[in-house]
Amino acid sequence: MIPIEHRLAIQDLYAEYASAIDEFRLDDWLALFAESSSYQIVPRNNYDRGLPLALMLCESKDMLRDRVVALQQANEYDIHTDRHLISGLRIRGQAGTLIRVEADFAVFRCNSEGEASLNAVGRYLAGVWIEAGHARFADKTVVLDNFCVPHAISTPL
Repeated sequence: MIPIEHRLAIQDLYAEYASAIDEFRLDDWLALFAESSSYQIVPRNNYDRGLPLALMLCESKDMLRDRVVALQQANEYDIHTDRHLISGLRIRGQAGTLIRVEADFAVFRCNSEGEASLNAVGRYLAGVWIEAGHARFADKTVVLDNFCVPHAISTPL
């Protein structure tokens, strides 16, 4: 049984995750990952079949840092805002200090002209560590139901 304090820390982690991306606070988003973390975006068809092809694969926090720097300084992409809706947070198990978590998500995108559209939908599969009451992602897999994302994946999902 996961203590209520851990559940609340995980809820806070997911709320801050969405807020940091939506407000383009990418350094804050990066801080939500442990130093030995990984992050990937995988189409559901590949995930369900155990196929290794990912749309984005960051096998270390340094790779995540590179992605953040590129978004902040180098990449050019259409100006937009995102809004993440995360629901159905579920604890799927625990192995030692690692808590397995699953949640559903939808990401809406609003362009510079104010037009909104659904950009991505799927589920998050994550390993979460909790230290001193603070939760951090050890690993995060974004499983996309709509693997044909209507816009390029510029910002994290």
